Amino acid sequence: MAEVELLSTPRDTEISDVTCDSFRVTWEMPREDASRVTHYFIDLSRKEGSEHNRFKHRDVPTKLVAKAGPLPMAVRGHWFLSPRTEYCVAVQTAIRQPDGDYQVSEWSQVVEFCTGDYAMEHLQQLLDKAQAAAGRLLRLSVFYRNQSPEYFHYVRSECGGAMLPSFKDNSGSHGSPINGKLRGVFLGCNTEFDTGLPPKDSPYGPLRFQISADRVLTPSTNLYFADFYCMYTAYHYVVLVLAPAGSEGDSFCKSRLPRLDLSSNPFLTFTSGDAPAFCHASDVILEVLYTEPLLLEHGILVQISGHHQLMSLSTANAKKDPSCKVCNISVGR
Repeated sequence: MAEVELLSTPRDTEISDVTCDSFRVTWEMPREDASRVTHYFIDLSRKEGSEHNRFKHRDVPTKLVAKAGPLPMAVRGHWFLSPRTEYCVAVQTAIRQPDGDYQVSEWSQVVEFCTGDYAMEHLQQLLDKAQAAAGRLLRLSVFYRNQSPEYFHYVRSECGGAMLPSFKDNSGSHGSPINGKLRGVFLGCNTEFDTGLPPKDSPYGPLRFQISADRVLTPSTNLYFADFYCMYTAYHYVVLVLAPAGSEGDSFCKSRLPRLDLSSNPFLTFTSGDAPAFCHASDVILEVLYTEPLLLEHGILVQISGHHQLMSLSTANAKKDPSCKVCNISVGR
């Protein structure tokens, strides 16, 4: 009986064209192997807590079996990949035998890569879902920021009275392009149905900075949609970015986030004229990231109460509910 010629171990594995939910993989193999190989085996795992070379044995079916074809091979839809997540990949080549078994190579070395942020098409899907949940528009007159007395003392004593932009945390959708990358000052603008005023309570602190809406939202300000999420509650949040035209924040958002028409969108509108009108969506909580410093002297500080009862509503580094059908899309959380 003739001795079976073994397949060489794939080498120089490379990952390219990485998105939030896909990638391409290629490797080197001898020409004589390429002419005989009928299938590729690919194994993938999250890097977190993983051990290199912990893949299945060579005689056990792997997670993905694909017919051999030109390299690089596109991998999309085979796994539910999450955005901004580190993965490990190993590949194996195989020849399908007449009896259905496979002659396989050894596993390649493990290659690591990280998936990307949501692309514009994914954010548009989130935007479409958010629009359906926004509700009717209500009038607003101020933007506000709720914080502790210690925060405002620090702003006065260390920052010259200016609330300075800081990096957006990782709350909300894991794939939002602004998480950890865009600086801003978070503001609220929702009002209560019965009073038309900001809520009396807040999970963020007993002091509220209020600034007239026309100091923040002007005809020269660009508005962008950044996220839509919930935290295992009935409340849904929409994250918007306000960036003065031509600013560093505006440049960041232009190629990454859907831009909204200031005068006509479901979330936050501004109508200019002799009596400018400002409105906000009634059925979602808006988190507005303003990309420039805000001076305390341009607004007022007021005392509010009851914030200790609402700590569950804080969105600081909050994780998105991956099971919610209202605010999730089909490319990871």
